[in-house]
Amino acid sequence: MAEMEGTAKAGRPRLYSYWRSSCSHRARIALNFKGVEYEYKAVNLLKGEQSDPEFLKLNPMKFVPALVDDDAVIGDSYAIALYLEDKFPNPPLLPQDPKKKALNHQIANIVSSGIQPLHNLTVLRFIDQKIGAGESVSWTQQQIERGFTAIENLIQLKGCAGKYATGDEVQLADVFLAPQIFAAIERTKIDMSNYPTLARLHDEYMAHPAFQAALPDRQPDAPSST
Repeated sequence: MAEMEGTAKAGRPRLYSYWRSSCSHRARIALNFKGVEYEYKAVNLLKGEQSDPEFLKLNPMKFVPALVDDDAVIGDSYAIALYLEDKFPNPPLLPQDPKKKALNHQIANIVSSGIQPLHNLTVLRFIDQKIGAGESVSWTQQQIERGFTAIENLIQLKGCAGKYATGDEVQLADVFLAPQIFAAIERTKIDMSNYPTLARLHDEYMAHPAFQAALPDRQPDAPSST
């Protein structure tokens, strides 16, 4: 990991990210969607670089992503998205309508609180060590399927889906859904035929330039395919 500094250079935000982290993936989408040019700093979670003393100054929880923007240091993907929304209001990630705004927060929270933390690297290592090697696989599938069922039903119940999750424009819910769906398909091999709305949204995300540029295998710290 490159030497860390407290402030970003030349007015460009610096994103501390790991290519495969779905939380980092969210932050990259938000930055791309807002059209914010940023400096990428890789943090290798498998090598434990999130525990380096300098990174702990950015996020004492030892999680990526962390965003440094001048003297602002934000160590959480949800907080990063809201910070970017306040600083760069256009294009917006949150609608003006309070009901749709609440729905975006609800969907984002299901992902960020009810799905992803239950199968992050720390949890999976604990399960494999304490319960048995490979037990984390079925646990991960169960947590994702439970969350996807809730979101699929919520979107259908609200009748809110357009081209994207809550309408015809990319919004906060999409920023959180896209990485979770991508990881479920590519890494966990979830059968998306059970979630037709989410499967359709995945196709839309994969066609959007801001989402494409944020994909894990397009990051500078991703393993080379050659």
